[in-house]
Amino acid sequence: MVKPLLITGASSGIGYELARVGAAHNHDLILVARRADRLQALQQELTNRWGVQVWIYVADLTDAQARQQLFDWSQDQAIRLYGLVNNAGFGHQDPLAEANWERQNAMLQLNIVALTHLTRLYLPGLIAQGQGRILNVASTAAFLPGPYMAVYFASKAYVRSFTTAIASELQGTGVTATTLCPGPTRSEFQEQAGVSNSKLFQGELPSAAEVAAYGYTAMEQGQAIAVHGFMNQVLTQLARLLPYEGLAEQIKTLQKDG
Repeated sequence: MVKPLLITGASSGIGYELARVGAAHNHDLILVARRADRLQALQQELTNRWGVQVWIYVADLTDAQARQQLFDWSQDQAIRLYGLVNNAGFGHQDPLAEANWERQNAMLQLNIVALTHLTRLYLPGLIAQGQGRILNVASTAAFLPGPYMAVYFASKAYVRSFTTAIASELQGTGVTATTLCPGPTRSEFQEQAGVSNSKLFQGELPSAAEVAAYGYTAMEQGQAIAVHGFMNQVLTQLARLLPYEGLAEQIKTLQKDG
């Protein structure tokens, strides 16, 4: 096995492209998502094009038992991970008072709990072998309050804080933790989150492939926080300086349909 990467949410968007980048860099892969047909098609593409070994694992990671079963399966297969890529996640636009709780709870379970649980499960093995990478996919939303998407924005703030903290804990172990923070990106996210008409998603957007290539490089370099795109880097720096309440009002305006 060649430096295996486990990538969650690999059936579309940034996760799909991270799998392609990983294969191009000669990583064997464990691809995890709910949609078996997409995983199977991707497995065939990566195996045929790059000759790497690709396992697919179909699971709903909002389920704690499913996460434990994934870990146990990988241990039974004697797969010693080089990297864990927690990419699975989703958002949804709705004022909290009107939001469907089951969907909001699933968002919390996937964006926060699953990411934390999988990191906890795999981290001791990475430390024990003295090398490894963790890449947790957040968003520029991690730096901002997000009216109409309050739970999503807050969940990404958790990912940023959590990953930065464990990056510090891991100093000297040979294992690094990176938070990838893309801005609005061309992917299925907009339609699934109901934000296709939001002003935040207008104009020319970077592709998921561009974001994935940037994120892979940042992971390999061991960067703690990697914000994709110059304007997004400027935005996140400004967000540290501006009053938080004022930022909330600006984001609320941008979140409204264009």
